[in-house]
Amino acid sequence: MNRPLIIALLALTSCYTDEVGTEMVAAGDVDPLFVAESEFTLTDHFATGEVCAQCHSNHNNASAMRDAAGNELAPYNLWRGTMMANSARDPLWRAYVSAEILSTPRASNDIEAECMRCHTPIANVESQRINEDLELELLEDEGDLGHLVRNGVNCTVCHQITETGLGTEESWNGNYEINSDQIIYGPHQDVATGPMQAHTGYTPTYSDHTRTSELCATCHTLFTDPVNPDGEEAQGHFAEQTPYLEWQASSYSPDLICQDCHMPLVDDLGEEIETAIARSPPGGDFNIPERTPYGQHRFVGGNTLMPQILRDWTDVLNPDAQAKHFDETIEYGKVQLANDTGTVEVRNAALSGKKLTADIDIRIQTGHKFPTGIPLRRAWLRIRALEASGEVRFVSGGFDSAGRIVDGRGMLADFEEPGGPIAPHREQVSNDRHVALYEAVMADENGRPTFRLVRAANFYKDNRMLPVGWTSPDERILPVGVDGDEDFVPGGDTVGLSVRLPKVDGPITLEVTLFFQPLSARVMHELFRWDTEEVAAFRTMWESADRDPEVISTTTVVVQ
Repeated sequence: MNRPLIIALLALTSCYTDEVGTEMVAAGDVDPLFVAESEFTLTDHFATGEVCAQCHSNHNNASAMRDAAGNELAPYNLWRGTMMANSARDPLWRAYVSAEILSTPRASNDIEAECMRCHTPIANVESQRINEDLELELLEDEGDLGHLVRNGVNCTVCHQITETGLGTEESWNGNYEINSDQIIYGPHQDVATGPMQAHTGYTPTYSDHTRTSELCATCHTLFTDPVNPDGEEAQGHFAEQTPYLEWQASSYSPDLICQDCHMPLVDDLGEEIETAIARSPPGGDFNIPERTPYGQHRFVGGNTLMPQILRDWTDVLNPDAQAKHFDETIEYGKVQLANDTGTVEVRNAALSGKKLTADIDIRIQTGHKFPTGIPLRRAWLRIRALEASGEVRFVSGGFDSAGRIVDGRGMLADFEEPGGPIAPHREQVSNDRHVALYEAVMADENGRPTFRLVRAANFYKDNRMLPVGWTSPDERILPVGVDGDEDFVPGGDTVGLSVRLPKVDGPITLEVTLFFQPLSARVMHELFRWDTEEVAAFRTMWESADRDPEVISTTTVVVQ
């Protein structure tokens, strides 16, 4: 039996039941999930972003924290529209936690605590200090702690993390150490300490660990241990998200760090930013020198969908940001995806009678797998053959208005159905049902596909593309399901095309586009099978959003 047929049979037999039926929770009315607030809150250990904004926000009467063109680049202004600032208000996160708890109610306390360590880091630290359980109820606290918790991953979290243990496995999974002396670490030496001490009680202190990937790794390296439906430990140790380890295995390490791409030091023209790092609280400029490096606190990435939802559902989520802040985050995400992620090229395109063949090269420029992070994201190729009139003669990887992949007739792909098969890794596209789809799919302790994070013991499939220079001895982050594909190499993949067209009238334009989807439509529909208020609320938000995938790269060639 040949290998493609074996893969196809495996895909057809990979259906599963993730402890729920096939019915999906209906979308419905959404009640406010959070109160509106912009609280000036300062405690012995943490402060809301508004406290830092006294000096680290832009003001019309100050030239500080701007690029050469005068564009506003203050940390507070840029941070407000990011997922860091809104980590506690993230409705997808709330929906996922509710589904995980419903699937394993006996482990609810552990699930809440594990998920809150990085989404609500202030609550994590304070609960340890007062020796109380870390629970979601803290999100509804009406006192100072609640204001701080809902402020997400804010300034006084990242800038108070000490260098103790950074880069070690003990520091991962949100096991950062916050200093107890109200020291704010930063990358600048010889700073004036008086203003910050006077207005906040914090002392700015130089430390070069703020410009290391190891700092980011504390929350962006996450391993989990699976449990069964009864809440009992299962076998396995799952690499839920490992961009730091992937970066270590790439040629980007150690010279190009996370912050270089996600907190760029240059302006839109590629010029290094040099500016004063603070202004006076009344609104004028301090008499301080301009400094470099100056990292833009954009925390830019590929997640263009969640900022859209946060922007469009402010009456429910009540973020402390305006539409313009989210629009900026979305735009920078789109720019990074289009300019810095990867390219597609077509080689050896030929048309013999009705048979169209080609080699399609994908080349990735990221310093980690693509897509990386939590296994909710995916990328795929759309391949189209068009006549001069624009009529489509062949398409693989098309999609509908919900972002679901369809075949050449517009019918939903079987691997998009909740409970359906998993799309196999494709070395070649031979018909309109074959899709070159790059994703990570979890597996439970028995090796069956699962979409529940609490069940994940390993990967059923992980053909996310590898960064350039990949040399990983760490078995926990190796690809899964690409054995035998010699073209799946560090820096990308090559996909063969060999299809018969139904009709050929003149030259054919072969168009190939690499798409990225921040939230996989299949994964979302698996989530919607869980009947919780949070899941129903998120489904309403998701269905109202623009779910078209993002274009990474596209190319066309004319084939005679």
